[in-house]
Amino acid sequence: MQSQNRFFDDLSKVLNGLAGTVAGVGREAEASAKERAKEWFGGMDFVSRDEFEAVKEMASKARAEADALQKRVDALEKSTSAPVKKPVAKRTAPQKPAAAKAGGRKPAPPKTEG
Repeated sequence: MQSQNRFFDDLSKVLNGLAGTVAGVGREAEASAKERAKEWFGGMDFVSRDEFEAVKEMASKARAEADALQKRVDALEKSTSAPVKKPVAKRTAPQKPAAAKAGGRKPAPPKTEG
């Protein structure tokens, strides 16, 4: 009878050791997978949640400010008789010298009647 108990004791020790080893390998594989995922996502230039929320808040404030400014512009345009137009600068071509206009020749003297 003692030989059977000793066999089962040894078998249980081996199985406990095997279970511990399998659990350790599982934890190691999980840690390795997490590390690889971090490296992969880190290389993709994702932003953190805090950075995203900060930029989202800034965009919201800028949008509200733009809307308020648009309302002010609309109110100012209504208060005037006509919509405000920006003056447009006239474009003029550069003036060429008289000799260049005549193809390099001097201009002909004016004709006199007589």
